[in-house]
Amino acid sequence: MLFTPGNHEPLTDEPWDEVRVRERIRAIVADADDAFDPDRLWPVVEEWDARTNLGWGAAGVVWALESLRRGGHVETRLDLAAASRRVLEVWRAEPEVPERLEPPVRTHASFYFGETGILLVAYELAPSAELADDLFARVLQNRNCETNELMSGSPGTMLAAKAMLDRTADERWAEAWRESAEELWRRRYWDGFWTYPPYGKSPGASHGVGTNANVLLQGGDLFPADRRDRLTTETAEALARVAVREDGLANWPLAVEDCGELTWQGQIRLQWCHGGAGVVASAAPYLDEELLLSGAELVWQAGPASMDKGPGICHGTAGNGYALLRTFGRTGDERWLERARRFAVHALAQVERWREIRGSGRYSLWTGDLGASLFAVDCLDARVDVPIVDYL
Repeated sequence: MLFTPGNHEPLTDEPWDEVRVRERIRAIVADADDAFDPDRLWPVVEEWDARTNLGWGAAGVVWALESLRRGGHVETRLDLAAASRRVLEVWRAEPEVPERLEPPVRTHASFYFGETGILLVAYELAPSAELADDLFARVLQNRNCETNELMSGSPGTMLAAKAMLDRTADERWAEAWRESAEELWRRRYWDGFWTYPPYGKSPGASHGVGTNANVLLQGGDLFPADRRDRLTTETAEALARVAVREDGLANWPLAVEDCGELTWQGQIRLQWCHGGAGVVASAAPYLDEELLLSGAELVWQAGPASMDKGPGICHGTAGNGYALLRTFGRTGDERWLERARRFAVHALAQVERWREIRGSGRYSLWTGDLGASLFAVDCLDARVDVPIVDYL
């Protein structure tokens, strides 16, 4: 068995209908508008979620609303620039996520959990020299973080540095990116993996090799050409070595050290953060095509995430759907776009089902309703990039 059936549910019979999809996206945005409080921001409705940060809190909601608005898909009634400043004020008054010195190390410079992501969103909506300077200091602070992964480590803050370089052309951002990249490259093991202390070497997207490789490759000319070819070839080989295959399908373990053993804490993960959905989504451009299709087919056959996992990106239906969308991007086979769109319909229906159960939406980019709406929009546009990780 390559997945835990209880983590998934049967795919809806409802067909893809562009008009209905757009209505549901507008409803999600309207709910987010209604739930916003200028002082208290958005309600925190689930234990996983947070008040302010990029991944699970208000900064991510602001970024998602701006992304949807900028793409011409929906309008929000909120003053997003003012909201982003308020998010930063609330964070600075009371950082909700404590710094952690024991592995996995996490500081307030973290991109997903800390101030870096909040500062980047605030700068995007209302640029200022002060915000840029504060953001630069956070990027430098995080360049040696030992977690070696997206959410707390330097790969996340490298995304912020590259975004600022693209927007400002200020050479200091290029140098900050290079410093972080050089240290990240130095920590890469001979087998192509990085360690994520204390969990080991991870294939999955949230803490794993594919995302780290993508961050380095997105540096473009900042990343030496001789390393680019090595990185794609060796990452594809590393992921092929640790894949667990069965009857033409494939999944990946939580940690390389558990190669061949998919079960962790009684479950087999098949989601964006851990397992094959994230591996396919992160490594789609260079993974062996047969292995890519084996991983994507498992995502399809397993079906959407369960209601407990939810409609979102991190470990939910939208995140798994990005594996299908990215496979379409690699192969050009319209079947994968059609399958991704079916997952999008299912995710949007899960948002509605959960709203009936809770009596409210879930206001989070990575685990909530806005993540599902971004996935649906990417399916509308046939855009094959994952938010934040592939586009900012």
